[in-house]
Amino acid sequence: MTEYEQKISVELKQWQRKITKDPSFADRLSKQVQDKMSGIIPEKVHQAVTFMVEKMFKLMLYGAEYLTGEMPDPQSTLLWREAYVKQTIKDYQKTAGVEGAVTGAGGILMGIADFPVLVGIKLKMLFEISRLYGYDVGDYRERLFMLYIFQLAFSSQHNRPQVYKILENWQAYADLLPKDPAAFDWRSFQQEYRDYIDLAKMAQLIPVVGAAVGAVANYKLIDKLGATAMQCYRMRKLDDGLKLENQ
Repeated sequence: MTEYEQKISVELKQWQRKITKDPSFADRLSKQVQDKMSGIIPEKVHQAVTFMVEKMFKLMLYGAEYLTGEMPDPQSTLLWREAYVKQTIKDYQKTAGVEGAVTGAGGILMGIADFPVLVGIKLKMLFEISRLYGYDVGDYRERLFMLYIFQLAFSSQHNRPQVYKILENWQAYADLLPKDPAAFDWRSFQQEYRDYIDLAKMAQLIPVVGAAVGAVANYKLIDKLGATAMQCYRMRKLDDGLKLENQ
């Protein structure tokens, strides 16, 4: 294990402890506030958001437009890969921040329009990160892995430990996956994803504060997803490295 791999191994263990801890009082309070805010949003808005999320995630599984460029050299070090991953996250943060500021300033209708656009930005970023770590995004199982990264990043602390277990034991889980991606549990996944971002996104829909809050919310959401993706792929790459050493 290289010096850099030892460093990120320590960071990974710290992140793993944070992910698997019990929900704090702040976590529970945040969930209660989100539930209250969600309750005062018109049902038509909820339906529109649910439809758009479903459409975007189906594009992730079936669409070819998110396929990225050539795979990096298999011999590339983690240090090299992560230098490009970090720059990729920064680039997408800028894109998402501008998108949030423009649509947030337009109020509720523009906010609804922003929702699938922001999801699309996240999808493209995840595909790029996966490629940089050396995984084949043409394989639907790798796309499911990315969906679980979404769920881990944007679900409540109550559900994160069980999602983390899937990612931690991904190879064993992937070996049991059906060939038909339609068997994926869309409903519960979409509900968790939408519920998590309601607090930030609903603030963006308020015309008075929309532009400023929208830019910050989108920037932070991309940062959270990018950081989570890095840890999940680190977990796989380090595990693959240990298996090679033990052969």
